[in-house]
Amino acid sequence: MKLNNISKTKEIKKRIGRGIGSGKGKTSGRGVKGQKSRSGVAIKSFEGGQMPLYRRLPKRGFNPISKKTKTVILNLSKLQSLIDKKIIDPAAKIDLNLLKKNKIIKKNVTNFKILGNGNINEKLNIDTNLLSKSAKDKLTKSGSTFNSNNNS
Repeated sequence: MKLNNISKTKEIKKRIGRGIGSGKGKTSGRGVKGQKSRSGVAIKSFEGGQMPLYRRLPKRGFNPISKKTKTVILNLSKLQSLIDKKIIDPAAKIDLNLLKKNKIIKKNVTNFKILGNGNINEKLNIDTNLLSKSAKDKLTKSGSTFNSNNNS
């Protein structure tokens, strides 16, 4: 039903349950019987055949998110540039605490791995969790000492 006396035509809300002549009387457009014809009842999480939201989201389960280990990757070129900028002293022991203190890595990081991209010119004393094979070779050539808990 539209009004003609207004310049813009506007749809008027259909009044349901107002008699058989309105076209939406008696059952008010709900069909007959069944769960969906009753008031205050909805089929929960049904999205019309679309994959429901609770199934689209990943499972979280009993694995606590905070306990995951966060590993940062550092290349030898990055270490060398930090030494050149005098952020890191090559004579000091380079470990997780030193990198956190100088704000090179974030506080929530639990491991760091050194990769062999780039060259190192200084003798270093490195205490790391993980060390790549190429980084190990380059550090050995430079005369550096390193201690890694897990070689991979």
